[in-house]
Amino acid sequence: MQILFIDTAHPSLQKLLEKEGHHCIDGSGLTRTEIMNSVSGFEGVVIRSRIEIDKDVIDAARNLIFIARIGSGMESIDVNYAESKGIACINSPEGSHDAVGEHAVAMLLALFNKLNKADREVRNGDWVREGNRGIEINGKTIGIIGYGQMGSSFAKKLSGFGCEVIAFDKYLKNFSNQFAKEVSMDEIFERTDVLSLHVPLNKETAYLFDDNYIKRFKKNIYLINVARGRCVKTDDLVKNMKSGKVLGACLDVIEYEDRSFEKFTLRTSEVMEDPSWQYLIHSDHVVFSPHIAGWTFESNEKMAKVLFEKIKARF
Repeated sequence: MQILFIDTAHPSLQKLLEKEGHHCIDGSGLTRTEIMNSVSGFEGVVIRSRIEIDKDVIDAARNLIFIARIGSGMESIDVNYAESKGIACINSPEGSHDAVGEHAVAMLLALFNKLNKADREVRNGDWVREGNRGIEINGKTIGIIGYGQMGSSFAKKLSGFGCEVIAFDKYLKNFSNQFAKEVSMDEIFERTDVLSLHVPLNKETAYLFDDNYIKRFKKNIYLINVARGRCVKTDDLVKNMKSGKVLGACLDVIEYEDRSFEKFTLRTSEVMEDPSWQYLIHSDHVVFSPHIAGWTFESNEKMAKVLFEKIKARF
């Protein structure tokens, strides 16, 4: 097959595909227009999120039989339309779930133990102990929304911390195991101390975490978002942090990300001066990272190998 790499990938993916006799072309520098003009010559494309694979691209790709996504989220692909054209849509969440689970735990530990604040103070010559007294994961109830590859990995990573993990997934049933207990959303709202989002971005989850949703929690909660930025309505998050309903947040993803995830869309004075954003970046109760929860050296290679195995198995 002729395979176009629209985005960069671990070099092992190309090597493995070429070993099977396929011909791989680097299109990571091509514009959308250039891709549209050339994609008809390819049976497969490999993407991250740089280019949206919408109806126009799919219609131009007359010989396409698969779209392979390096990563988990499929929101940059019109999956329904592609599949209606007989095009297989493949992703590789199995390659990054360990990285995401570890990163979520790391962010929670950093938030609970005020590590960013304490590190900054020590570097400035301040030795503040009481002001940096932390809290423990032990004894907390962690509520997970979405118990797929990422949510279940986070639960497994938490197993040694002495917390109780409960989980809700609209599309999975009977998944209780030694790492998490399957519960209803009502029980999530009733018992959760820390809420962790592990859902794809779609019509159901866009701005899921809004003011009405937050108000349904019985306790004051902490939030972890390693899913997609637009699953959280930033203004409502800040409103509830100011009121004390949300005690802190771990944000690997933010609403202001560019669609490709490679940059902010907030590089304008209008957004940079947005009161909600200013509140978050000046809060000691927020831990940020730049959409890197699944971004390890190991996951980069594992995602490539997962995609290769799936392509090989199907074609």
